[in-house]
Amino acid sequence: MAKKKRIEVMACAGTGCVSGGAFQIIDALEKELTAHGLIDEISIVPTGCNGFCGQGPLMVVIPDNIFYGWLTLDAIPHLVEEHFLKGRPVQKLMFTPPEEKEPFPLLSDIPFFRKQLLVVLRNKGIIDPEKIEDYVARDGYTALEKVLSSMPPDTVIGEISKSGLRGRGGAGFPTGTKWEIARKQEKTPRYLIANCDEGDPGAYMDRSVLESDPHSVIEGMSIAAYAIGSSDGFIYVRSEYPLAIERMKTALSQAREYGLLGSSILDSGFDFDIEIREGSGAFVCGEETSLIHSIEGDIPEPRQRPPFPAQSGLWGCPTVINNVETLANVPVIITRGSEWYSNIGTETSKGTKIFSLVGKINNTGLIEVPMGINLRDVVYEIGGGIPNGKEFKAVQTGGPSGGCIPASMLDSPIDYESLVEAGSMMGSGGMIVMDEDTCVVDVSKFFIQFTNDESCGKCVACRDGSEALLEVLDRIAGGEGREGDVEFLEELGAAVKDASMCGLGQTLPNPVLSTLNYFRDEYEAHVNEKRCPALVCRDMIQYYIDPDKCVGCLKCLKNCPTEAIMGELKYVHIIEQDKCSKCGQCLEECPPKISAVIKVTGNDMDSLEQLTEIVACAERKN
Repeated sequence: MAKKKRIEVMACAGTGCVSGGAFQIIDALEKELTAHGLIDEISIVPTGCNGFCGQGPLMVVIPDNIFYGWLTLDAIPHLVEEHFLKGRPVQKLMFTPPEEKEPFPLLSDIPFFRKQLLVVLRNKGIIDPEKIEDYVARDGYTALEKVLSSMPPDTVIGEISKSGLRGRGGAGFPTGTKWEIARKQEKTPRYLIANCDEGDPGAYMDRSVLESDPHSVIEGMSIAAYAIGSSDGFIYVRSEYPLAIERMKTALSQAREYGLLGSSILDSGFDFDIEIREGSGAFVCGEETSLIHSIEGDIPEPRQRPPFPAQSGLWGCPTVINNVETLANVPVIITRGSEWYSNIGTETSKGTKIFSLVGKINNTGLIEVPMGINLRDVVYEIGGGIPNGKEFKAVQTGGPSGGCIPASMLDSPIDYESLVEAGSMMGSGGMIVMDEDTCVVDVSKFFIQFTNDESCGKCVACRDGSEALLEVLDRIAGGEGREGDVEFLEELGAAVKDASMCGLGQTLPNPVLSTLNYFRDEYEAHVNEKRCPALVCRDMIQYYIDPDKCVGCLKCLKNCPTEAIMGELKYVHIIEQDKCSKCGQCLEECPPKISAVIKVTGNDMDSLEQLTEIVACAERKN
């Protein structure tokens, strides 16, 4: 009798799924499989982030390639009995897009994965990140062996330069050029730093790489260190990433045990080791010189450049700082060749880019796409479009340093130059989608508040400029905008951009300047009409109850946190505006079939106030 086919359950154990109970689900799965006598035929592999975070906790059953999402502990007994015992995949646990009636059972059928191209994320969801054997089985460390056995440092740098790899941390500086500058410096020792201090709201690309495939970063760092002549490496990672830190520590220990870190790696005579340095979460540490000061134990403030870190960095020595994603590209380039890599992407932006796709989008998650793909494909093909049939309004790329790209530019390619031309930037890879209910003034205020809080305060332009921008935006969003405020925002934004010392200040005004460029009419409506077109800014909106629709059901009244709603059962309710906190709870509680609560802004308020007075004592309408 033929041996029964072995099954592997690839269970996502990235931070997103873990926060949803992934470890408990894995334990429950193991317990159920054991109880049914299936544990010897089915193996459970805890993987890093699968990417389709909006469906987590999730798992993929191999070799059938069946995808299950939104798993709960209660679903596990039924799943084991139906799928693993009776051979009947459970449809209700499969992914079903909002507009579809039938589920997509296979991972390969799900649109979220179709247009992706995995280079950095080549091992995501298919290896156990805590087992070096899994990485080696996927050609791990073959690039390092190739480099140490047959490629002089200059040849390695030349191969990276020919590939066209550029820094994935934001500015897009050519990686090979940076390595070459450092190697040419006479002063030693030389240092290598992997930057995992991503602080952009909604961004988690680097964290996921460390959690899913830590050995790819170690291998990339080892090759980079060999190329520049460094024996000492640091991984700078913010302490808010405990799972990433834990897995990286495990990977470093395994690499040392296998002779892949430490003295004379692979008997080559090349010495290199890596130390983890935890940051306290200062956004400014994403800037190279601030990060260096943090490692040195100083206040994380930027310094004037030149000299650049590749010339004089950590403790005054040549230092190469590469983003985690940049370094994870290196082993693949060495293994498959620069020509292969340079054929991906555009003329000036080679390879792929990882984005965290979040916001008003059906399919949220971590994606890797070829440079040059257009925004429309990302939003509507991979992202599955906008929830609830809403209209797409804009996408914000590059985190707080980036800008908003409107619907009119949906067909624009995603590459370094195109995004800058559109008034945004690549950044580390955050991508926040906004729908028609998003207020651009509110968005700008959020990002300026963030960068204002994170400014180190060293230079006047950034410190005082961000404070002044925030003050004006607060006033506009509060319904107290003045004539000339819009023009002042433009003028001040340009001044902050030109006069700031480091990248944080130089890009700080981008959210304001880009939204002013594409959505100036919304700013003017706030200032001139005291109206928020998106009905977001609280000080400009009010809630009323339509007497022709209200049936006196008491739902809004019972759930009002400030007791601002008056009325009796079967009688029309009214909202006392002086008590209303504008929380919107009444709008949420009103049954959709009734829709008696009205949300209004600006000039519409006066007529509705009169209407409310008229119906204050109105009887229930049948």
